Amino acid sequence: MDLQLKDKVVIVTGGAKGIGEAIVWNLVHEGAIPVIVGRSSSASADLKSRIGAQGGRSHVINTELGKGDVCQGIVQEVVREFGRIDGVVNNAGVNDGVGLVNGSPDRFRESVIFNLTHYYDLVHYAFPYLKETKGSIVNVSSKTAITGQGNTSGYAASKGAQLALTREWAVELAPFGIRVNAIVPAEVMTPQYENWIKTLGNPEEVLAGITSKIPLEKRMTTSDEIGAMTVFLLSERSSHTTGQWLFVDGGYVHLDRAML
Repeated sequence: MDLQLKDKVVIVTGGAKGIGEAIVWNLVHEGAIPVIVGRSSSASADLKSRIGAQGGRSHVINTELGKGDVCQGIVQEVVREFGRIDGVVNNAGVNDGVGLVNGSPDRFRESVIFNLTHYYDLVHYAFPYLKETKGSIVNVSSKTAITGQGNTSGYAASKGAQLALTREWAVELAPFGIRVNAIVPAEVMTPQYENWIKTLGNPEEVLAGITSKIPLEKRMTTSDEIGAMTVFLLSERSSHTTGQWLFVDGGYVHLDRAML
């Protein structure tokens, strides 16, 4: 299926690893030009090199999101380089374990700044260009916003706010033809998730217990499955879809546990 994304310029935060990398590759395979925004210069450079080796185009911006006006600088650089912005994927964030009992007000605020505020900032500065292209926005949230997890108040609050902003922006931006949707992953085997599993006692047993509770095929969702849905939402093939929360999770959040 041609998603009509050839030469479209899409900013992807946290685009060098995990879910972000999968989104980037899905864009490349559709002929789009992903702008890879992230902290790791080595990971970003390696990804850009691999994309180029396959005949694709990309652009890298290494920066720390959530600080000052970095998002304004990102938008300015993209417009200087390409003259347009067709899409924004807000993906960067970390489940940092800032809880209620074991956290602190200062750490909670830092977590929200790190995980949430750049979602707003980037779309705010990109809006004039998205208006010109009638672009699309995808916010990557998390099942923690719906189910809770425990000991991750800052991350859960940020992810819940991202879902609220998805619908708020869908209303505000509809008159401009800009669509806004969210992806809600659950259990996805990313490098970050793999590192977390390794910190637990009996990681293989824990992982088996998690996958046994995923209704469809009793397996983790792949990053590529998240990437494919994200790119579909960016494309004209989803041209009348806005304000939606798409759960790409094998039925983990919503299907009755009695079936397990």
